[in-house]
Amino acid sequence: MKRDNNSRMAQFLLLGLSGYPELQPALFALFLSMYLATVFGNLLIILAVISDSHLHTPMYFFLSNLSFVDICFTSTIVPKMLVNIQTQHKDISYRECLTQVYFFMIFAGMDNFLLTIMAYDRFVAICHPLNYISIMNPQLCGLLVLISWIIIFWDALLHLLLIIRLTFTRGTQIPHFFCDLPPLLQVASSDTRINNAVLYMTTAFLGVFPVTGILFSYSQIVSSLMKMSCSASKSKAFSTCASHLCMVFLYYGTGLVEYLSFTFPHSSQASMITSVMYTVVTPMLNPFIYSLRNKDVKGALGRFLSRTASCP
Repeated sequence: MKRDNNSRMAQFLLLGLSGYPELQPALFALFLSMYLATVFGNLLIILAVISDSHLHTPMYFFLSNLSFVDICFTSTIVPKMLVNIQTQHKDISYRECLTQVYFFMIFAGMDNFLLTIMAYDRFVAICHPLNYISIMNPQLCGLLVLISWIIIFWDALLHLLLIIRLTFTRGTQIPHFFCDLPPLLQVASSDTRINNAVLYMTTAFLGVFPVTGILFSYSQIVSSLMKMSCSASKSKAFSTCASHLCMVFLYYGTGLVEYLSFTFPHSSQASMITSVMYTVVTPMLNPFIYSLRNKDVKGALGRFLSRTASCP
């Protein structure tokens, strides 16, 4: 394959879902339905939180931010994937690929930070209920989200600038269904040691600290629950954490398996399955988990849909 000196003119081939041509129509219908469910489900959560004053609390402020990020997260990947399936094309341009990598890192990182902030919110609500309103004030909530955006913006920009210095050959094949940083580094035709070193350091920093924060928050929550004598209070406190815990296990479980799979290239089929779970299924399940397990959200959704239906 001829080396292209100008990597900006390179074109990549996404091979992730092209191995089963007879399944392409079914895959298109499946991913389209999942994408629409993700967008409309999370959009309903956002509209319900905005329209219902009962949900104007820190917990639901963070939930609406999580829903917004999940819409953007899956929109970074699925539309291009649907176009490629429908047109039977596997190509993606250099600029499109880098744009996809950049925004994927931003929204995946924001999911990470928001889940950590939500764990801290539950910790304050259960362990310091009398001071909850004063601690989790609107200024702090907005500041936590803003800082998260700033950190992840600069992290993604750093990786993007390091990718630009790499060279790629025209028609480079990426064994994935979207442009992600690890598989992109694997197919680069120039030295990626600096990129890999920065990737490991930032992953350790942006992964270990949030996970440590979540584990600390829930260790304190469990300790507080053990001290409660009333079983009804325990059940109510745990129910406020159940939905968040489901999302934590889904996000970190599938994310960990996906990135470990890049260490073992022979498990490509398992990698595809976990990538679909991580990028498509998990954002889709967010509104279902919170609406099915949360009476406040179900009530707000019912009132919002009733008002919408009654409008002329």
